[in-house]
Amino acid sequence: MNETTVKPAKSGLQQRALTALVLAPLAVLGVLKLPTGGFALALAAVFAIGLWEWSAMAGCHARWQRGLFVLMNLLVIAWLWTAAAQSLRIALGIGLGFWLLVPIWLRCFEFAHGDQRGAVTLKLLAGSLAVVPAWSAGVYLHGSSHRGAFWVLFLLVLIWCADVFAYLCGRQFGRRKLAPRISPGKTWAGVYGAFGGAILYAWAGASLLGLAGSARWSVLALAALTVAFSIIGDLFESLIKRHAGCKDSGQLFPGHGGVFDRFDSLFAALPVFTAGLIWLHL
Repeated sequence: MNETTVKPAKSGLQQRALTALVLAPLAVLGVLKLPTGGFALALAAVFAIGLWEWSAMAGCHARWQRGLFVLMNLLVIAWLWTAAAQSLRIALGIGLGFWLLVPIWLRCFEFAHGDQRGAVTLKLLAGSLAVVPAWSAGVYLHGSSHRGAFWVLFLLVLIWCADVFAYLCGRQFGRRKLAPRISPGKTWAGVYGAFGGAILYAWAGASLLGLAGSARWSVLALAALTVAFSIIGDLFESLIKRHAGCKDSGQLFPGHGGVFDRFDSLFAALPVFTAGLIWLHL
């Protein structure tokens, strides 16, 4: 590899690191300091940008149609906020069901490929099923108890650790491709790294939360399951980007792409993690 190819790679990595250093403290402060109402509003605003990006990737090109798609989802979110807490749980359950079906979609690469009306409608529906339940899960978790904000932060750091370890292990040891047709850069070594980093973090995080015995082992199992679905979420967005012929969902975050590029793992992880905590009575 010559010098001219190394410099852009380093520059891109530095840009990603700089953006992460700015965004990470803002995310932590938002989770810990905002009341649940403020957190719900901030999350809805960020996710609305993600929906706008998704509508373009889905093949919806008219700005008024994309705006209408975002507005419809925001109206559903607003209704969920004013409804009973049980509605949030139902929404996150719907999201959980959706992510259980996504692996089938990943195996059928050509499914909903193209800009035909039916394909666009299916992909728009998929965007709603990814984002609205994730918002519901995040808000429900944040307001569920005095520990709610800490559990949200636990999940965020869990996904960050999985991403970092996946990148490091994939870059160092990656040989066998995970899904070359969907995302050529992802390897099985990255997957193993993601699980390893997540388990190490979950062990430490459970200790900090004062969990021991079976509760700690339950959190470790839930962390592993959550990371598995976060990888599915990442692959699903990569599939839709392949269909759209684009590299990033947007350009909001320098070096990172758009909202969907940053939150694709979290969209899948939030319903799984929150449902797991409910089931485990944690």
